[in-house]
Amino acid sequence: MSTQRRKGLHADLRTTGPKNQPIIEKYPDRRFPIQNEIREIEDELNAFNERIAELEDEGHRGLATEVLKAHAIDFARQIDELRCLLVAPAKKGGPS
Repeated sequence: MSTQRRKGLHADLRTTGPKNQPIIEKYPDRRFPIQNEIREIEDELNAFNERIAELEDEGHRGLATEVLKAHAIDFARQIDELRCLLVAPAKKGGPS
């Protein structure tokens, strides 16, 4: 179970999707501030996940691990909220 979980923890969120990276990677971050913020939070989330894996490998099951997990969940929530901003809602009465 630990091996399977570690694979998920160490996966870089930006490279686990489709093989083709989004076109936005080619444009300056100043034109896409939400994507830039998502990338920064993903980097922090990846760092937290690596530290959690290190602590669990060393056998730690204490408060520090739980605090790191809570922060990692918060980062994931922030990423989800920012991604929701990128989705344009459908207009009423417009073509679907």
